Order: sequence, then C-alpha cells, then structure tokens
Amino acid sequence: MPQRDDTYPKILNVVVRYLLMILLAFLLFGLIVLIFGENPIQSYKEIFTFTLGSTYGFSEVIVTMIPILITALAVALPWRVGLINIGGEGQLYIGAAFATWGALTFQNSPAWILLPLMMLLGMTGGALWAFIPGYLRAIGLLNETIVTLLLNPVGAMLVGFLIFGFWHSPVDNVKTANFVPAALLPTFFGTRIHFGLVIALVLLALFWFVMKYTRWGLEMRAIGGNPQAARRNGIPLKGYLIIVMSIGGAIAGLAGMVLISGFYRVLSLNFSLNVGYMGFLISWLARGQPIGILLMSFVVAIIITAGNLMQLTRNLPYAVINILLAFTLFVVLARPAFFKRKKA
Repeated sequence: MPQRDDTYPKILNVVVRYLLMILLAFLLFGLIVLIFGENPIQSYKEIFTFTLGSTYGFSEVIVTMIPILITALAVALPWRVGLINIGGEGQLYIGAAFATWGALTFQNSPAWILLPLMMLLGMTGGALWAFIPGYLRAIGLLNETIVTLLLNPVGAMLVGFLIFGFWHSPVDNVKTANFVPAALLPTFFGTRIHFGLVIALVLLALFWFVMKYTRWGLEMRAIGGNPQAARRNGIPLKGYLIIVMSIGGAIAGLAGMVLISGFYRVLSLNFSLNVGYMGFLISWLARGQPIGILLMSFVVAIIITAGNLMQLTRNLPYAVINILLAFTLFVVLARPAFFKRKKA
C-alpha cells in the first residue's frame, strides 16, 4: 500500500506556527500601544497603509530590508556548519571602513571601476574580521559566539577612530565627506531603492543553490549535522569552519558597503543602527531557510519603517518599535516550545 506524502501538511504546519508566533508578537505590541493611550487597531492600519499602500512607503521598506537581508545571510551560512555568527555588526563596520578607504582614495576613478572595488574591499574587510573567530574555533581555542560578540564594539570603535583621526569631513567630525557620485550605487524607479537590492537577491539565490544542489552544500550540511561523522568521512572540518565563517564575514562586509554607498552615501558614527544584530535575529527566526529569511526581512523592514510613522502620527517614541522587535526576539527564543512535537 503506497504511503501518503505528508510533505505539504508538514509545510503548512510550520507556516501556521510561524504565523501564530508573529501574531503573538503583534498582540503583545498592541498592549504597549494601549498603555500609551492609543488605538492598536488604528495603529496597525496606519502601519500597513503607509508601508504597503504607497509607492514611497513601499520603497522605504525595500531600502530598509536590503542590509538586513544581506546580514541575515551572513549568519545563515555559518549556521549550516554549526557556527553561531553574532558578529555581523562588527564585520559590517569593518567592511564599511574598507569600502570607505576605497571610495576616498580612488574617488577620481569611474563608477565601473570604483563600485566593484568598493564591493571587493568591503568583502575583504568583513572576511578578515570573521577569520579571527573562525580560526580560533577551528583550532579549539575559543568559542566563536563569544569572540564574534566581543569583536562587534571593537569594529565600531575602529570606525570611530578612523573618522575622528583621518577621514572626518572639514565641517563635521562625526562623518566623512560625502562620497563622489561614482562611489554611489545606482537607484531605480525614481525612488531610493538602489542596486543593493540586486546584490541581496543574487546572494539569496546563490545561498539557496549552493546549499541545495552542490557538493559544498552537502558537505556543509553534513558538518552541521554531525561534525565527527563528517571528519571520519574525509571532510576537512577545520578548513570548512574557517572558510565558511570568513565567507559569512565577507557577506556582512558587503552589507556595510551597500549601506554607506546606497543608503547613507557617507560613513558616519553608529551608522548601522544594529543592522547586524537584526540580521542575526531574522536568520534564527527563519531557521536559516532562504524563503523564510526573505519574508522575515520584509516583515521586520515594515516594522522599522513604520516606527518613523508612529512617531509622527501617534506621538509614540521610537522605543515602542524596539519593544515590538524585542517581543519578536522573545518569540524566537520560545520557538522550541512552539515547534515541540508530541511524543506518540
């Protein structure tokens, strides 16, 4: 008797559970809105009308989503081999610093040379910063989670040192001079949506293809599932840990380049606004799955973009949006309870 294919019921079950988790986060957020004396239903309506119901609002959501999506991929790739990369924030800062050096040093170069150079430099900076925890983990000296977390503020402070000491604008010592037009990513459709969207989607497609259809993806999944068994089968475990962690850092460094070239058009202090940490949250919420990462990046971008609206129309502090994101993190941490299967 043929067995029934239960693939689709399983997928539906997971989707429903994710929707319930997101709904729980929004319900908790509604309570906070009530505490501030506002109508949560009307607030939700304004959030989605502004972000999805207008060209400007939707374009701002996409612009916000781009670096979050890229940094989420920087977490998802190392996660496949059992590495926890909380260092996307620091890797993003170092990548932005490397890219800024290129933008300021070679500012007379044409865009077709300068932009690829900035991308390469950004990826190099992020990869070098991630190599440190990857190597220390590979030789069994230190846990990569702690090292990546500790390197985040160091990366931000190094950027501050470079701005204050060497790169600051003649009129403002907390940022560099504005980048020349050749160092700026092109925009589309008369909006602020820039070429970083193409970069993010290409990276997402590459991540999906490599993990699903290549030998490297198979070996990475084997390492993540059972490292000792992978080693016994001849997979170079140490090499994979170092290389995959460095590639994750390169992706985060590219996100830094995209932020300063496509969004801010300048390097300034504290420019990331915790994008690296946001990417970590999204990657874990999506369980490292490409479609989940894309969808959750979009949802979080809606929340962040809506924060500006809530400040203007509802007189709510932006901290309220941070509370919603914190509730989302709480849901992520409670995920095992949502996905726990009942034993037969």
